Order: sequence, then C-alpha cells, then structure tokens
Amino acid sequence: MIDLKLLQKDFEEVKRKLLRKGVDEALLETLRTKNEELKEAKKNFEALQAAQNAMSKEFGVYKREGKDISELKARVDENKVKVAEAIEVQRIKQEELEAIAMAIPNMPDDNVPDGADEEDNIELKKVLTPREFTFTPKEHWELAEQNGWIDFERGVKLATSRFSVQFGMGARLERALINFMLDFNRGRGFDEVSVPALVNREALEGTGQLPKFEDDLYKVQDPELFLIPTAEVPVTNLYQDEILAENELPKKMTAYTSCFRKEAGAAGRDTRGMIRQHQFHKVELVAITHPDESEKVFDEMVACASDLLTALELPHRLVNLCTGDLGFGAAHTTDIEVWLPGQNTYREISSISNTREFQARRAKIRFKNGKKNDMVHTLNGSSLAVGRTLVAIMENFQQEDGSITIPQALHPYLGM
Repeated sequence: MIDLKLLQKDFEEVKRKLLRKGVDEALLETLRTKNEELKEAKKNFEALQAAQNAMSKEFGVYKREGKDISELKARVDENKVKVAEAIEVQRIKQEELEAIAMAIPNMPDDNVPDGADEEDNIELKKVLTPREFTFTPKEHWELAEQNGWIDFERGVKLATSRFSVQFGMGARLERALINFMLDFNRGRGFDEVSVPALVNREALEGTGQLPKFEDDLYKVQDPELFLIPTAEVPVTNLYQDEILAENELPKKMTAYTSCFRKEAGAAGRDTRGMIRQHQFHKVELVAITHPDESEKVFDEMVACASDLLTALELPHRLVNLCTGDLGFGAAHTTDIEVWLPGQNTYREISSISNTREFQARRAKIRFKNGKKNDMVHTLNGSSLAVGRTLVAIMENFQQEDGSITIPQALHPYLGM
C-alpha cells in the first residue's frame, strides 16, 4: 500500500506519480478527502483527550480546596462519552481511507519511462542471435501434435479450455526444466522453499492481488482460500507481520509451484497453445531486502533469469516496462521476452519487479533498523514460466522434419 504518511506530507507529489501510472484523478481526490477527514477526526479526538486530562487534574485541586466535585464529575462523564465517540469516528475514517488506499497501485520510480501500453516499452538489450531457418518454422501447437508431447483436447475434456495434458517427452521435459531452474537458482544464492498452493485472503492482500484482482482468482469456500496465481504470494508472505533482524537480510528464495489464473481480462487472447493457460507451472524468484540493497538484488534477479535462458540457448531480450504496462504492485519492472520463431516475435517469459515498500507495508514485513522498525523492500520475478520455456524450446530447436532436439543443459536431467 502507498505510504499514508507521505500522502499527508506531500499529496501533490504522490498524485503526480500516480497519475503517471494512469490512476483516475477523481479517485485520488477522494483519497485526499478521506485523508483530511481522518486528520480532522484525530484532531478532534486529541482535543477531547486533552480536555479529559485537564479535568482529571482538577479533581485533585477540588479535593484539596474542599470544593464540590459533582459538577466537575458530570463534565468528565459527558466528555468520556464524546471521547469514545471520537475514537469510533477515527476508526471508521481510518478504515475508509485504508479501503481506498488498498485499491491504489504502487507509485512508479521516476526513471520508469512514460507510456500507454506495451508498445511504449523500451528494449534494453538482446541476448543471443535467433537462428536462421532454411524452412518455415512451425508454431508450438503444430509441433506438439506432431510429436505427441501436448494434448489440448484432453485438457478440455478433463477441465475446460486453456488446460492441457503433457505426454511422454513433453512431460519429462517439463519436469527436467523445473529441476534445472531450481538447481540453477540455488547456484545463484536463492534458497529453495516449498509452499502451499492455497492461501488465505490476508496473503493475497499482502502482495496486492486483492482486492483489485479477485475476478482472476480461483476461490475455495469453507474455509475461504484461494489457489495461488504465483508463488510470489506464499513465499513473500512467509514473513507476513514479522520483524526481521537486519543481519537476516537479504532473504533470497526460489520456489516451484503450479499457478492458477482465470485470465478474466484476457478473453480472446492466445486461445491456441500454451501461452495463456488457466493452470501453469512456474519457478519463481522472491527477495526480501534492506532498502539500500534492493536495486543490487534486482539486478541479480534479472541476470539470473537471463542467464538461465542463455544456458538453454534461447535468444531473448530485456525490456524496461513503461508506466502504462507496469503491474499494480511494481515500482519498476524488467521483462524478459524469449524469441519464438513460429510466431516470429518475442514473447514475455519472465517479469522481474521491485515493489519497494509497497507489499511490505500491506503485509507488515519489517526489519530492526537500529532502535526503530523499518519496512523491507520486496522483489519478485519468474525464473521461468515453465510452459513458455517448453514452447520456446520446441520452436527454437525444431528440425525440418518436425522433430525437436534438446538443449545440452537439459541432457543430464533426461538421462541423455
């Protein structure tokens, strides 16, 4: 959540940054109004409390002077009622302000480029040169059918559209990729963790998926739980409502999970193949850092995901996201897009984001900074989306007869 103290201190600066991210100005003005109402409620409570304290001191004076305290007691009792009412008004105003603030996205860093959508993102660099084919490369769903690796129709039979079933080498390669990614990340200093695939509402509020994106989530009733949209949610919330020692930072973690998304906002997009599935596998990177170290760790995470693709011999590029394409919780993001020759384009395969204090404030993750408790910074990123990596291998390593070779780095994981 945005810093409400900063909102009180410099509303115009907060407004300037959020307008860059496309936040409705009317919503920001409502936020300002609720903030002013809370300040007024606090001021009223403090005045009543001060009056209460002053009258309490008068009791001693009255007793020493032998005065009748009945009139004073009546005033004190009347003020106590007003104090209790003021506390309730303050609580309500605080809840109203926080309810609006929870729906406000993170402020973008000043060095994030302005832009409306993905067309305004800025390419940072390309890594590896795409292969030149002597034939017209096929798209992955054609190769999947020809090689018997992925069955989309049986996925529909078992569930609904945007589900698939992997067979034979497709299933083995998926498992090999998961193990390869986890081992690679551990080699870069990210500790492996295994987390639940179901989380509570508080966890999703902590990382920013709720309340805004509830329509994209699969929900289980009694008790209320949600299937995770990404391992970022449970891994970050491992330290929800905790105060960490400074020497514990940074905490760098990696986890494999299945992820579940309704893709409610993606109707009609990527309806064929594995690019946009309701259930998909992903290896995630998550870091909890000292604020002074978050940019350094961010660069490490980008390098880790990029080097993983390089190890798999997959051409890719790094892209700096503009304000219009930046995620809800991100202060800045570098996307990694892998080359897909069948589609003749680069497609996102990883997204590395620094959320600064945004998630930490929502999830109450702090660290002991001398004598005070400060907010940590949290970072997250895909390393990598397993299904999309499988797609990239199929398209980049296809042969003219439709067969697919396997990157050398995966041979030990496949007994080759």
